[in-house]
Amino acid sequence: MAGKATESGQGRTSLSAQARDEVRQRIVDRRYAMGARLVEREVAEELRMSRVPVREALRALVSEGLLELLPHSGVRVRRLERADVAHLYEVWEPLAVQASRLAARAVAAAAPDALPGLAALRGTLDRAERAAAADEGSREVAAHTAFHEEIVALTGNPLLARTMEQLSGQLQLLFGMREEPAHMRAQHADMFRHIAAGDAEAAAASTLLHVRDSRAVALKSLFGDAGPAAVDA
Repeated sequence: MAGKATESGQGRTSLSAQARDEVRQRIVDRRYAMGARLVEREVAEELRMSRVPVREALRALVSEGLLELLPHSGVRVRRLERADVAHLYEVWEPLAVQASRLAARAVAAAAPDALPGLAALRGTLDRAERAAAADEGSREVAAHTAFHEEIVALTGNPLLARTMEQLSGQLQLLFGMREEPAHMRAQHADMFRHIAAGDAEAAAASTLLHVRDSRAVALKSLFGDAGPAAVDA
C-alpha cells in the first residue's frame, strides 16, 4: 500500500494532505453522502493508504466542518441544516466582499501585467463556462470555488487567505449541493470586470449581490424556499 512506505516526518504529512484532499473531493462530489459514516479502515483501503495518514485527514476534515464526530466513535459526513447554511453565509459574505475590494485595490496599484493572478482569475471563468456547456457539474463547482480562491490570492493578504481556507471545504460542499443558475456565472463575470478595472467599490457591490443571491439560491435548492434566513438584514 502506498501509505506504508513512510509513516513519519514530511512523508506522513504529505500523505495526510493527499488523503485529506481525496476524502474532501469524495464528500464534495457526493460519493460520500451526507450523514454517511466513514470507517477509518475502509477509507484507508479505498485510498490504498495506511490508517495513520487517513486518521489525520479525517481529524482535519472535522476541523474544516465537513465531517463530524459520532457520539461514541468514528466520524460521519456532516449534514448541512438550514441554520448551518445561514451561518456559513453570514461569515462568508463580509469576507467575500472585502476580498473583492482588496483585489481591485491591488490591481489598481499594480503596474500593467504585473498581476498574473488576474489571468488565473479569468481562466476560472472560462473553465466554468466550458464545464457548464458540457454539463459537468463537479468541474463547474471546482471552477466556481477556484474563482473565489483566486480573488483572495489577488489580495496578497495571507491572514485573509488563512481565514477563507477554513471555509473552503464547506463552500465546495454547498456549491455542489445546489443548482448553479446561468445568471450567477454572469455575476462572476461582472465581479471580474470590476476587479480587473481596479474599481474597488463596484467590485465589492457586485460581490455582495452575488453572495446574497447565492444564499437565496442555496436555501431554495436545499430546503424548498428562501426561508427567513435569506432575508437581508
